[in-house]
Amino acid sequence: MRKTLLTVSKSVMALAMILSLGAGSVFAQEASSMEGEELEKIELDKKKKEKYLVIDVRPEEEYDAGHLTHAINIPLEELEADLSRLEEYKEMPIVVYCNTGKKSGEAADLLLSNGFTDVTNAAGVKDFEYTLVPFESILYDEVVAAVEEGKAIFIDARDAKDFEQGSLPGAINVPADTPEVALEQLPEDKETEIITFCYSGNKSAVIAEFLANEGYTNVKNSLYGTKEKDDFPIEAAE
Repeated sequence: MRKTLLTVSKSVMALAMILSLGAGSVFAQEASSMEGEELEKIELDKKKKEKYLVIDVRPEEEYDAGHLTHAINIPLEELEADLSRLEEYKEMPIVVYCNTGKKSGEAADLLLSNGFTDVTNAAGVKDFEYTLVPFESILYDEVVAAVEEGKAIFIDARDAKDFEQGSLPGAINVPADTPEVALEQLPEDKETEIITFCYSGNKSAVIAEFLANEGYTNVKNSLYGTKEKDDFPIEAAE
């Protein structure tokens, strides 16, 4: 009788282990992969780029040297500590990339294990010749923090009629088709923090790139604009 019970017990344990492994395989998530050509097309498409959050997980100095136009920078080593900032993007398609796909693969696994539902690991910058830019892209929370701190210069790339109704505190209005206008109103200090924004981050990116190419080293473009954030901290004109 005892031998029979032991046999049954072992069978139950074995079955439980099989079921456990089976459940793990069912619920385990793996990151999708993406070729460089596909990510490049997304980044260059003004409509498509709004549907993705692209994260460059390389070290800051590598990001600063050149990165995808609409990619924010969260180095792999800092990603876990920064997950709370990304909470609102959990259901959004997220694309991560690095130099070779190794660090971004680790980043993808980390995001998936923390409840992010749609994560893709894209080809690295050493594997595909992406169009790279020198200015920084930032999330909405950084724009709000800069407004509260009050040290940055804001450039509003929206139409004049909308700028005249209200803008961020102290912002200057610069059309995307004449970015050189900004040079007449900016300080000579090329390290001045400058944040550009518009309706959706496209027109302002043009100005940000122009200023970065003019030697300004602390230029940031708001990835999301007034069209996408209802609570964008616009101050009504007096």
